[in-house]
Amino acid sequence: AGKTRSSILISCGARLAPFDIREVRELMEDDEMELDTIGDEKTILFLIMSDTDTTFNFILAMLQSQLINLLCDRADDKYGGRLPVHVRLILDEFANIGQIPNFDKLIATIRSREISASIILQSQSQLKAIYKDAAEIISDNCDSVLFLSGRGKNAKEISDALGKETIDSFNISENRGSQTSHGLNYQKLGKALMSEDEIAIMDGGRCILQLRGVRPFFSEKFDITKHPHYKYLADADKKNAFDVDKFLSTLRRKRQQVVAQDESFDLYEIDLSDENAAE
Repeated sequence: AGKTRSSILISCGARLAPFDIREVRELMEDDEMELDTIGDEKTILFLIMSDTDTTFNFILAMLQSQLINLLCDRADDKYGGRLPVHVRLILDEFANIGQIPNFDKLIATIRSREISASIILQSQSQLKAIYKDAAEIISDNCDSVLFLSGRGKNAKEISDALGKETIDSFNISENRGSQTSHGLNYQKLGKALMSEDEIAIMDGGRCILQLRGVRPFFSEKFDITKHPHYKYLADADKKNAFDVDKFLSTLRRKRQQVVAQDESFDLYEIDLSDENAAE
């Protein structure tokens, strides 16, 4: 029993070790995000995590799981099954943000609640490495696939998914001997719409878009610098960059203030000298 208790305490201590960090405790102590209200009006929520250090991945995975569950409950309980404002989850570096619990089941049900998810990966093998057998379920529930570039297994999977096209094959033969004879052979053959080699050397300015129910598109990538709102990005002007450290330091100072600078208050002075003298 003693060894079992020690083992449990050690495991619990290891799991809760991140909460020894003051910033993590501050992040968890108050609910400032109101995740269930994101589908009520247009809202943008940025979740920024390190793509090299996985220490705090569990926080992001827990938040996203809670976000989806809360929005589904709100859609069912308050709005009759559909949120008034569509919520789109742009899950960049999906393989590096930790495993979202029951994501294979959630992605199959969120669509009817006016929620969608864009899963962005470097390779589909990353999805299989994290979600194992559930990776195929997640892929099957995606109505569109945008392939930017890649090779190896990525190219093979895309080539197989694109299917084949029908081509006409003509073979002309000539036999020479005492008499010359000619032959013409015609047949229809199946050819991969794009072979692995063609996909591997695909021009960097091109992409392949597959939508459910229609033939795939081989298109040019959109030049983001031509977007009318590009001028608001930090890439266009460094002044547009958001200083996270400055924002957090300002937030901490506000928390430490008992009274805001522009807030009126009453000040009372209590004199305890008479009571101390009587004692």
